[in-house]
Amino acid sequence: MRRDLVPGEQVITTTRPQPRKLAGPAAAFIASPAAGAFVSAWATRGEATRLMPAVSAGWTPWILLGCILAVAWIWLAYCLPPLMRWQGTRFTLTNRRIVARYGMMRRRDVQVNLASIRNVTVHQTVLQRILRSGNISLETGYQGVVTIQDVPEAARFRDFVLDAMDELPEGTDPGADGTVGHTGMSDHTEPAMPWELREGGHDER
Repeated sequence: MRRDLVPGEQVITTTRPQPRKLAGPAAAFIASPAAGAFVSAWATRGEATRLMPAVSAGWTPWILLGCILAVAWIWLAYCLPPLMRWQGTRFTLTNRRIVARYGMMRRRDVQVNLASIRNVTVHQTVLQRILRSGNISLETGYQGVVTIQDVPEAARFRDFVLDAMDELPEGTDPGADGTVGHTGMSDHTEPAMPWELREGGHDER
């Protein structure tokens, strides 16, 4: 992100979505090999033959192979995609704009100039309130509403946005386009920890 900054632009904070959606894949990542190892040991001891006499001992290697393939499929098809989506999503607030980046191989950017924002609203479900995350809606005068989903510490992020808007120079031109979506950008900058502030940043309200 830093190499994409315009002269005079500074990063205030960078974060990723609240990782609650990774709870299921994380549980499956741990439970699937445990279940596969249990079934493999069960079949190796000959329990499958005793339980189902029609199953001969020659089926044991196939049962072991099936366990390995099942675990690999769960990891690759169920656990990995949500992790990659979370890893590839990043929300960055600078003193000029908000940038939401989605995707790793095929990147999509949504940018909103702070000068074009007319209202900032936080929407939270019950679960989001418990986890202190939320959806932030940015209302602009000519583009409608841009919503950033599942921002951690949403109320604090909103305060950062409002503080940055207050510090904009008088007469700042919002530009012809406050929101831009595009793909194919590369970014090798390591993200800051959630709510890590630059020197001289805002204090939490």
